[in-house]
Amino acid sequence: MRSGILSAALAFLCWGLFPIYFHAIGDVPPLQILAHRMLWSLAFLLLVLAFRRQWKWLALVRQPRVFWSFVASAVLLSANWLVYIWAVKNGHVIEASLGYFINPLVNIMFGYLLLKERMRPAQWGAIAIAALGVAWLTWQSGSVPWIALFLAASFGGYGLLRKTAALGALEGLSFETMVLFPIAAGYVGWLTFTGDNAFINTHSDMTRALLVAAGPITAIPLLLFATGARKIPLSILGLLQYLSPTLQFLLGVWMFHEAFSSDRLVGFLMIWGALLLFAGEGLWRSRAANKV
Repeated sequence: MRSGILSAALAFLCWGLFPIYFHAIGDVPPLQILAHRMLWSLAFLLLVLAFRRQWKWLALVRQPRVFWSFVASAVLLSANWLVYIWAVKNGHVIEASLGYFINPLVNIMFGYLLLKERMRPAQWGAIAIAALGVAWLTWQSGSVPWIALFLAASFGGYGLLRKTAALGALEGLSFETMVLFPIAAGYVGWLTFTGDNAFINTHSDMTRALLVAAGPITAIPLLLFATGARKIPLSILGLLQYLSPTLQFLLGVWMFHEAFSSDRLVGFLMIWGALLLFAGEGLWRSRAANKV
């Protein structure tokens, strides 16, 4: 139990600190960061798979249903990564954190609409309060918080596909990066041919090292999460997941000094209230079930 909580908490801590990493490679365009993240992630994951001699899963991806489901999840994952990287590099860390605060509620809606899961009154209430928060943020800023909504929807769709996937966390991410590898390699090759490859053009060895580090930085938190998720109840995992957007929010306010007015705080308070209702009701039901 303790090792599971530690593993999951470390995974969410790593994800919460991602804005620091993307700011450190601020000279590299977001699309190039995404391409290098795909390339070096696959290299790292292949080393892990070779060390563990874990190759039997490759037979499963020959099935058309499995193959195309992971193509779809790879597209959603890459789109989520790209928008998140762009948001961090363009001073929208707070709005990006909002997307991951909303994500659990989006997951509930997807479960209701697509998997025909039943929703409890408290869950309906949480979604209604969160919707009011988003509406308030839209009204006071004069524009829809599209970054937050896109991140929440794309990661929610990705989670939905992975929920019913035939492969585990390591194997699934490995195949997703295999699917994306030809596109990423072709793009990096074209950049090299045109002389625009930041990995070659940069005069900073640190920038090159950070781009290579995208492999383990991407894969290690996922492996920690997969380890922790197997050892702890979903109720605890659900509470720990808020560590990541909370850290991102604090970084946006205190480290990157993004604007955060009192009007904007009202919208966030509505969404945090919705999450408290959602998490509290889930925790109460879990304890009640354990007593039976």
